[in-house]
Amino acid sequence: MKKIGFLIIAGVAILSLVALVWLSLGSSEPSGATTTFTVDAPVPRRPEPAPAPATRTIASPAPPAVTAVEPPTGPEPVIETPVEPEPEPDPAEPEVELPALNDSDGFVRERLQALSDGAVLLSLVTDEQLIRRFVVFVENISRHEFPQTDLPYRPIGVDMPVRELDQNLFLMEEGAHGRFDGFVDAMTAVDTGQAYALYRLLRPLFQQAYAEIGYRGRDFDDTLRLAINNVLQATDSEGPYQLVKPSVMYLFADSELENADAVHKQLIRIGPRNSTRLMGKLAEFVVLL
Repeated sequence: MKKIGFLIIAGVAILSLVALVWLSLGSSEPSGATTTFTVDAPVPRRPEPAPAPATRTIASPAPPAVTAVEPPTGPEPVIETPVEPEPEPDPAEPEVELPALNDSDGFVRERLQALSDGAVLLSLVTDEQLIRRFVVFVENISRHEFPQTDLPYRPIGVDMPVRELDQNLFLMEEGAHGRFDGFVDAMTAVDTGQAYALYRLLRPLFQQAYAEIGYRGRDFDDTLRLAINNVLQATDSEGPYQLVKPSVMYLFADSELENADAVHKQLIRIGPRNSTRLMGKLAEFVVLL
């Protein structure tokens, strides 16, 4: 039994071998040819697109219905703009005709008399050539000088009170400053605005007199402003003041004071109180100038 089974298996093997040889001989190609096996690659399949998400539409609320409004018929209303009343014009000042420079003294004195507290000031000024003397006085002050003659005001008429220390040395008394109180009182009592208005009125005469002394083409306003500033910039010096009298006039014994400019020395003579008051009035005037 075992022998018969073995024979059957061997027979099947021989038959399979013969079949393989026959297949190889039937499919052979001429020698030298290259056999190529073409394997068709599987065609990839595209993934189907995912279905697009459904789009939701949110409906906007419908705008409210607009009802056309017909324009009103008839004339358009007139909007009245309030009209501000025009300011009434200032009454025109009467034009003043200035006199000739040679005949100006009476005119100037009348105008000084019309100032508030001008009567006292009028009693202190000179009677002749007021315009010309004032111009010369101002021109000297602008150069730090102080004229001794032809002043626009009357002399004080009071000698300086002094106390003798020895044969040629004197001491100025404290009451010496009081000689100028009346003059400074009159100057400071005049209204600054009125004084400036009078100056502007008389300015053509001042300018003419300024040209006469050799300053043609120059503005007298500038010279007056410079003169006032020279007074305002003067420094104060404390007393007591010792004096010498080598001739007619007293001189300061202190050489530093004696060599100071004439404006500074005159302010020392009128005293610190009067100097302060006078400077205050001049400062008001120069602002307007």
